[in-house]
Amino acid sequence: MTHAPELPEVTLSEHDGVRYLHLGTPWVQGAMRIARPRAIELEYVQRMLAALLWLPQEDLAEGRAVQLGLGAGTLTRFTHAELGMDTTAIELNPQVILACRARLRLPADGPGLQVVCGDASQWVARPPRGYAGSVRLLHVDLYDHEAAAPVLDDELFYARCRALLEPGGVMAVNLFGRQASFARSAARIAAAFGAGQVWSLRATREGNTVVVAGRGAIPPGRAELTARATTIEARHGKLGLPARKWLRMVRPWQAGPAQG
Repeated sequence: MTHAPELPEVTLSEHDGVRYLHLGTPWVQGAMRIARPRAIELEYVQRMLAALLWLPQEDLAEGRAVQLGLGAGTLTRFTHAELGMDTTAIELNPQVILACRARLRLPADGPGLQVVCGDASQWVARPPRGYAGSVRLLHVDLYDHEAAAPVLDDELFYARCRALLEPGGVMAVNLFGRQASFARSAARIAAAFGAGQVWSLRATREGNTVVVAGRGAIPPGRAELTARATTIEARHGKLGLPARKWLRMVRPWQAGPAQG
């Protein structure tokens, strides 16, 4: 008989007007500014939304968004309430879901919003009917309580993530750790998506590097990219999306000696 691993205790702290989510350690797993709950507080979470640069802005609300890992619910709230996308989040720890609902302004399930308590690896291996090939925007942020390395980080997992995406859909992944660790993870993503379908942003001060990967995504030309960035800032800049700044951070992935 197998036993499910013990999940870390969820705690919340507050400092200087920001409420932080922790999983049994001082490491921050998510944050919300109490006076401005719609704002995106953490820089790496802002950069997870740089994937919007790859998507036409005019029909985003017709697409589906999925988050693997709920964190403080920031991305889930944003894609549901701000973008109007049909949104599903998968979270293993039921305490995280309860904390997000009780203290972090995550709405209850309803039309266009579903939070599933389950294992992301099992969910992507056997997605519900209608999900395969239907996701326009996929966010992957799966870290253990020590926030040292992704919990799911092999080529098969990323291939299954790719299978969730619709043609032209994109995935944003939060990677963190030593350079060698990042290089290995990025190489696995490139193996699953194709090297020409992977881009990365500059690392944050804390060391988070966001990787964007597409399923047959066609990067727009410079003029269209600038127009999309301007639109994103006009709509969501006050919430913390400096989209024109992202344009200077994005670079195509290139294999190197450290990828191995």
